[in-house]
Amino acid sequence: MSLSEEAGTTAPSAPTDPARTARAVAGALLDRTLDALPDGDRDLPAWTVGGAGPVGIDAGDERAAQAACGVMHVHGRATGAPAPLTAEYVSAVTGVLAAQGVTAALFARAQGRPPLRTGTSLAQGALLTVTQYLAAATAPDDAPPAGGPSGLATLVTADGARVEIETLDPDAWAGFWSRLGVPPRTAGRGWLPFQSRFGTAVCPLPAELRTAVLALPLEAVCQAGAAHGVSVAEVGTATAPPPGLAPWTLDPAPHAPPRPPAATPLDGDAPPLAGVRVVESARRVQGPLAGHVLRMLGAEVVRVEPPGGDPLRDLPPVAAGCSVRFSALNHGKTVVEADLTTRRGRAAVAELAAGADAFVHNWAPGKDRVLGLDAEALHALHPRLVYASASGFGTALGPVPPIGTDYLAQVHGGLAAALRPSGEPPAPSLMTVTDVLGGLVLAQAVLAGLLARERTRRGARVHSSLLSAAALVPRSGRRAVLSPLDHPLPTADGLLYLGARARSRPGELARAVGAHGADAVGERLRSRTTEAWLARLRTAGLPSVAVRTDLAGLAGDPAFARAVLPPDEHLPYARPAAPWTFTEETSA
Repeated sequence: MSLSEEAGTTAPSAPTDPARTARAVAGALLDRTLDALPDGDRDLPAWTVGGAGPVGIDAGDERAAQAACGVMHVHGRATGAPAPLTAEYVSAVTGVLAAQGVTAALFARAQGRPPLRTGTSLAQGALLTVTQYLAAATAPDDAPPAGGPSGLATLVTADGARVEIETLDPDAWAGFWSRLGVPPRTAGRGWLPFQSRFGTAVCPLPAELRTAVLALPLEAVCQAGAAHGVSVAEVGTATAPPPGLAPWTLDPAPHAPPRPPAATPLDGDAPPLAGVRVVESARRVQGPLAGHVLRMLGAEVVRVEPPGGDPLRDLPPVAAGCSVRFSALNHGKTVVEADLTTRRGRAAVAELAAGADAFVHNWAPGKDRVLGLDAEALHALHPRLVYASASGFGTALGPVPPIGTDYLAQVHGGLAAALRPSGEPPAPSLMTVTDVLGGLVLAQAVLAGLLARERTRRGARVHSSLLSAAALVPRSGRRAVLSPLDHPLPTADGLLYLGARARSRPGELARAVGAHGADAVGERLRSRTTEAWLARLRTAGLPSVAVRTDLAGLAGDPAFARAVLPPDEHLPYARPAAPWTFTEETSA
């Protein structure tokens, strides 16, 4: 039985272990990491995965973590109300975090450090997924109106096909819509919300654009896309990812140089990747998030940007002279500017890589060879380098893949159907679920390469993709069917989400809240405040959570004090704390 088949359900019973799926994901990734080692060493440090972890909430199952930590809020923005992701996305994220913690501890041990035990939780995983949205919500100049515009980016053709389009080029956008008969000014009004959807999780397109697509069959829309370099993908109802996708590939470098001199001993309190240097040349989310994770684990990260800096530094909202969404993934990194279109700039990057432990990029396929900065070239300079590349689709969709962005990866990876219940048309979540998961998988691939290097003395080439990350999310073979109790439920002053035990025992729930049967629970909950119901459900052994609808409130909520760092004089926005604990193991 596959991991997806084992973990995916449509009507979950109350779990005795809410982190079971996350641990299964972690175990599979650790098996893959250890398979790359020559000696078959399976002596893992102690590791744990909890539910609520350091967050003071009553329930810590997958959906409770989604509700309490803002995931349902961000995912539901496009459709107007908080809504659950119906595949076990937070569990997949947390599983990767757990594998990272274990692999980092193994690396530290291989460096001669004392053994470490490590832990993480579903709540910490959920908070990490909303990093950029949390930063934007707490930025000093970001005050979006309540109940602002919503809308998905998914379009419907005359023959009923649901399609997702993608381009990062405004000229391609203009040409596509012109071919469909849309006036330039009207098409232009759609460009900003279309590009901004990566940061806002909504896409309020002008109605004229939806009408233009609705007037044409799928074939004509696809032809318009092909004519102007716009990717068009039909959104189906199949939840399964393409078969045979590995989370990452790892190939040893061709030469094993002599073992380098022993590293300078590190302080026992140093983080597990202390002393590791990573050079990152990446944009958007996938690559920068990988660097961000490695930095939180203790690595020094040197970020390569074009002259004048990455244009995304100006993406609103801006505070202290920098986009907070950009800063949320890139603070703490050293920045070196280099013009990769010049020989001098490429030589500067090669020199940086020659002095690093890992080099990370998410350039377009083939660009590394054009630049002369491919794995073969850099391994010739530094055979012990871990060379990590990331893409949207790898080779899974052929030699000319679609544009490699989050939403198309959701479509081709089955998540556009799996993340929404059967009662809704399939559509990608406008929360950047595969960008985040793809960045985490890329970071784990780097960790696997670093650990293998400690055992083999050889560098490595690792590669991962958004599509391979999407395949990690456990889901059933059918789209989930939700009962009324599986949705956020209104109370007198907000929304409540029932924990797994409460959802699976409707009769017991009805008695606990004084409702005449399960069908009357929703109406009964409207009579009291969220806090009052949480207290009663807690007493009844049916722990539940408040649905977070205001991300800014996380920074001041005492329940999140150990998991969310508030704005300060250095970083004027809130952000999740590092999602792992590391403690030195002591002999029994």
